[in-house]
Amino acid sequence: MLPKIQFISQGNSPEAQLHSLQKALDAGVTWVQLRYKNVAEIEVFRLAEEVKKRTENYKALLTINDFSAVAKAVDANGLHLGLTDGSINQARSLLGNAKIIGGTANTLTDVQQRMTETCDYIGLGPLRFTTTKAQLSPVLGVEGYKNILTSLDKPENLKPIFAIGGITVADVPELIEIGLYGIAVSGLICNAEKPNQIVTQLNEILYTYA
Repeated sequence: MLPKIQFISQGNSPEAQLHSLQKALDAGVTWVQLRYKNVAEIEVFRLAEEVKKRTENYKALLTINDFSAVAKAVDANGLHLGLTDGSINQARSLLGNAKIIGGTANTLTDVQQRMTETCDYIGLGPLRFTTTKAQLSPVLGVEGYKNILTSLDKPENLKPIFAIGGITVADVPELIEIGLYGIAVSGLICNAEKPNQIVTQLNEILYTYA
């Protein structure tokens, strides 16, 4: 079973990336995604090597965003691919069935596509505006999530769907009640004065409403 919180790293330098990831690990997050965009693959690899050591120390899962070769090279626990980041099925062939592979979705059509692919979960969003991602897709809002979930042919066979994009603690009960599995967050933890309290609150809600 996948953890219900995935933390997505942020920062424009290796140092900033490590700072955000360390903050999340210290707060008790058990699954992190290394998202380091617009840099050379070798830079992502060097950073991923260090992040892998830290996640192992914390017994946390590590997913790499976009760079499937890096995920394989550092033996990460998984990979996350955006809609234009490459083929889920090719990544599965490269990494094998034991690895966690996730795929981004922004619309009902995207979710339907992901349901036919060999990914293990879907990151659906954004819930609302966020500055974490440069090229943001149109916001869904809670109603957008509801509309997508109710439009699926066999909602009982859904892959786990994670809400993403500007999520607050107050949003979580409703998101879980309408059928989402978990949440992917970044700024909520990075900007918190007491991130460990935020993670504790989130876990209490996520596992109470499950």
